[in-house]
Amino acid sequence: MSKLEQIQNLDNSYFMNTFGPRFPVAFESGEGCTLYDIDCKAYTDFFAGIAVNLLGYAHPRFTAALHTQIDKLIHTSSLYYIEPQAKLAEALVTNSCLDRVFFTNSGAEANEGAIKMARKYFFEKGESRYEIITAKQSFHGRTLATLAATGQSKYHVPFEPLPTGFVMVDYADASAVENAINEKTCAVMVETIQGEGGVILGGKEYLQELETICKKHGILLILDEVQTGIGRTGHLFSYQNYGIEPDIITLAKALGNGVPIGAFLAKQHVADCFKPGDHGSTYGGNYLACAAGLAVMDELLNTDLLEHVKQVGQYLLSELSKLGEKYPFVLEVRGEGLMIGMQLSEELLPKDICNLALEKGFVVGLSGGNTLRFLPPLIIQKEHIDALVICLDEMFKTL
Repeated sequence: MSKLEQIQNLDNSYFMNTFGPRFPVAFESGEGCTLYDIDCKAYTDFFAGIAVNLLGYAHPRFTAALHTQIDKLIHTSSLYYIEPQAKLAEALVTNSCLDRVFFTNSGAEANEGAIKMARKYFFEKGESRYEIITAKQSFHGRTLATLAATGQSKYHVPFEPLPTGFVMVDYADASAVENAINEKTCAVMVETIQGEGGVILGGKEYLQELETICKKHGILLILDEVQTGIGRTGHLFSYQNYGIEPDIITLAKALGNGVPIGAFLAKQHVADCFKPGDHGSTYGGNYLACAAGLAVMDELLNTDLLEHVKQVGQYLLSELSKLGEKYPFVLEVRGEGLMIGMQLSEELLPKDICNLALEKGFVVGLSGGNTLRFLPPLIIQKEHIDALVICLDEMFKTL
């Protein structure tokens, strides 16, 4: 029995299978943009742990920062002052349009916090507003409240009745949002780019119209940047590409480069609604997670990494688009920065293509049912992209 089969047997025997069939590989180590499995086979990573590992693997400065922190402290709880937490809060706030931050352990928790804050904001104002408008095909998390906010019914049915207070409208349709607002509405919550929905771009006009609508009605604009934030689109935060200022944003994934951490940031007048006892987290913002976040922010703010993302992101989009022009079953290639989707015709199964790519040494993802999703580490180079395109071209010739 191979080592992979041993791992698969253990997994099948003891783990709750909520993911379905996994891809048939177990990774053991990594360096740069390369992952190595338990048999030492190398793979070029174009998925980054679902947009998490923005610095790739074994990044020297990041790894050193974690070693330093582990040698001192990992956790004490938020009953006490935590220096890395305070410094990471400063780094996020001073480089954004927001004023306050709270740290969580995941994106779902960050979105839960944003939902609670929106409701508490109007409670403090003495207004009975609690409904949040979200978008169809959105994805905001797997807790009950974030599941209810997610605009995909396939996730809802097994867990109904879900928490109430969420209204879904078509994505990228500002008039649909306007029409859905009533006396109970407290916020609009959308992704700047729908990741799990198929890498669907909202666009500048849509997001600017949402900001205008929210201001007009005195409600809050919440942007879920769990996947698009922390450099993924070539900006520190995705909203910075659209000339808008949200009231709340949520973050996670890339913020810790693999160490679990999330956050939600808010304007001061919104954050003021949270009083002691309104919210909390035992692990949120601990020493290790915030040391990871600080190391990530240092790389983004003090190197040319964001400019690199813009350049190689455009190159990846261009090269994948050339493939799209060559093969009629590629319906569209779209994205921003290093968040690219390749939509395929319905007769093709993207997971089969992902498996074929894996056999050839490339890790790619899928979303939105029939969309290949490319979310490489932000340190990806043009030669990696060239190799991927050659691989996809060879595969597509056989389809």
